[in-house]
Amino acid sequence: MAFLKKLKDRLFKSSSKLEEGLDAIVQEGGEAEVAEPSTPDPQPEKEPAPIPPAAPETTAPAPEEVPEPEPMPVSVPEVEIPVDPTPSRPPATPEETPAAPEPMPEPAPIEVPQPVDPAPVPEPTTPDTPEETARPGFLGRILGRSEPKTVVRRTLDDDMLEQLEELLIASDMGVDTALRVSANLAEGRFGKKLSTEEIQRLLSGEIARIMEPVAKPMPLYARKPQVVLVVGVNGSGKTTTIGKLASQFRAAGKSVVIAAGDTFRAAAVEQLQVWGDRAGVPVLTAPEGSDPASLAFDAMEQAQKDGADLLMIDTAGRLQNRADLMEELAKIVRVIRKKDPDAPHNTLLVLDATTGQNALSQVETFRDLADVSGLVMTKLDGTAKGGVLVALADRFGLPIHAIGVGEQIDDLQAFDPEDFAQALTGAST
Repeated sequence: MAFLKKLKDRLFKSSSKLEEGLDAIVQEGGEAEVAEPSTPDPQPEKEPAPIPPAAPETTAPAPEEVPEPEPMPVSVPEVEIPVDPTPSRPPATPEETPAAPEPMPEPAPIEVPQPVDPAPVPEPTTPDTPEETARPGFLGRILGRSEPKTVVRRTLDDDMLEQLEELLIASDMGVDTALRVSANLAEGRFGKKLSTEEIQRLLSGEIARIMEPVAKPMPLYARKPQVVLVVGVNGSGKTTTIGKLASQFRAAGKSVVIAAGDTFRAAAVEQLQVWGDRAGVPVLTAPEGSDPASLAFDAMEQAQKDGADLLMIDTAGRLQNRADLMEELAKIVRVIRKKDPDAPHNTLLVLDATTGQNALSQVETFRDLADVSGLVMTKLDGTAKGGVLVALADRFGLPIHAIGVGEQIDDLQAFDPEDFAQALTGAST
């Protein structure tokens, strides 16, 4: 839950922009309506049941017709009660016997009142009546009634649907994905009135549905060592991601070895060594400017000797349009496979969320050269709109293993589609 809160807090720019755009679209052609009360009315909405007429034999006179001091007359059988002239016990008190000791006279006939129509029962007032709307009152507040709120709803027509598509495209979802999401949202709802909150919930559900199949953790195999090759463009966060993953695997009881394959940048080696010391993981290095493919081969031999569970190989950042650098990456893969034909067992592509639609071309290029098996999206706490992750899932279907929203060790977590969809759209849970 802490990561979900952090994800929502750090994606506030994306969700707030999306919510502002939805508000503008709904307000443009919408109409204000009275919203349903947030709490149900304690009184039933159905009409009160009619009061049944009283039965003649059990109906008693109205309270005002009965004299206060006298008890209610009771019908008794016509049997004469014998009176003992010589009572053997003290006389009864007035409370126990009638006031007169004489024999009970013949009771007068009781006039049975005719049933009258019950007094009209006032209809229960609902929050929609003017009296309840104007003054809910103390009793109304106790019963949970609240003043009705107005909400703006707009009919979902062609113009509104086109505006929704443009808003999703602006949030980095891409044209194809935005059209597909909008079409699915409108299916069965075209011509109906929707509010901003309702659209947010629908968008969140649709995005979660698209991303559900790709939300998979990185698979672990029995092969030792399991080789994990980490690739990506310059500045995407590969080194930091390797350090965080190594720390998490080490905490899970796995023995991990890191190979600092970025031999052209001294800061990358130092950064990996800091993470290795923090996680208690050894880091294998090579002299600056040496062949990274040779380092990868030596690291595999060392990991086999040590019986390590995982070997994570860092690589230098390279742009997808640099053919020479991409060929160097292909060489690393060829050398690794000389040691183990099935290696690398995982090839993680680390993507920077701030690159937007450029991430699509990165996936295409790295997938062809390095056989990418999974994605890690970083820097969602920056100026990213986040929608590019939806486009990647919709277009490529590659597993998304983790997402990052910061520099701390707990800022890289497994990808949860529902949490991400709610944070992206700003939908309430």
